[in-house]
Amino acid sequence: MPPDNMAVRIEGSAIAAAVRAETRDAVQKWVRAGHRAPSLAVIIVGDNPASVSYVRSKVSASASAGIESKTLNKPESTREEIILQLVNTLNRSDNWDGILVQLPLPGHMHAARVLGALNPNKDVDGLHVINAGRLATGAPRLIPCTPAAIMELLHRTGIRIAGRHAVIVGRSNLVGKPLAHLLLIANATVTVCHSKTKDLAAVCRTADILVAAVGVPHLVTADMVKPGATVIDVGINRVGDSSKPRGYRLVGDVDYHAVEAVAGAITPVPGGVGPMTVAMLLRNTLLAAQLQ
Repeated sequence: MPPDNMAVRIEGSAIAAAVRAETRDAVQKWVRAGHRAPSLAVIIVGDNPASVSYVRSKVSASASAGIESKTLNKPESTREEIILQLVNTLNRSDNWDGILVQLPLPGHMHAARVLGALNPNKDVDGLHVINAGRLATGAPRLIPCTPAAIMELLHRTGIRIAGRHAVIVGRSNLVGKPLAHLLLIANATVTVCHSKTKDLAAVCRTADILVAAVGVPHLVTADMVKPGATVIDVGINRVGDSSKPRGYRLVGDVDYHAVEAVAGAITPVPGGVGPMTVAMLLRNTLLAAQLQ
């Protein structure tokens, strides 16, 4: 147990391991019922080190869950039409249940156009407008993995959501907007903040559940947190650190060491939301197989 004046550390890695084990068992049951193993095709364009690392972890996790996966690497100079043709081929194929387009795409491509070309029932990142619409109208199917991960962390750590005030810092289609809908479905009162929000610190101090998802290192400081609040840090930022083997260290959007003295519960970076996001991708891939 942490000291009385320190927040409970929400161990995303441990919870993710449990979710992955449950998904592996469900995949085995699916195969025993006479179905082929679920399959995931990952498209990555370019050689962005962070994207390559993320894809590698997703492929490894898929294998451990009994999910077949394939990575389709394309040079950064690849024309958008080629990626759209590839997506269309995977859409039509009976061999692939899930399709993931690793973001960000190179600047000459329109992410919305590529994501919009996906078969919504194979869209394991939950970013197609049809999946977004289903979530917004309270009938979710394939849910974006990071918001789903956050909800799973809250549920599995016994944090009450109904009736509480949740503040989300960040309004992206990937995290902020879908998370707002999930929290509303769970009966929270939700405020979404962004770059034009006035007196961000004052708004954050009203939160029972505070989620930081903007990609700004240590944006959320201790004076922005209500005592006893649950703080979820989605940010994964690389900052220079010559003492580390790779010359950088990973930090979140929350000043962890300062905030843990104020918060009631907090996720670390790394080891918090990130591992859970991968676990939810596996769950979505199984669901996509069941939808085909």
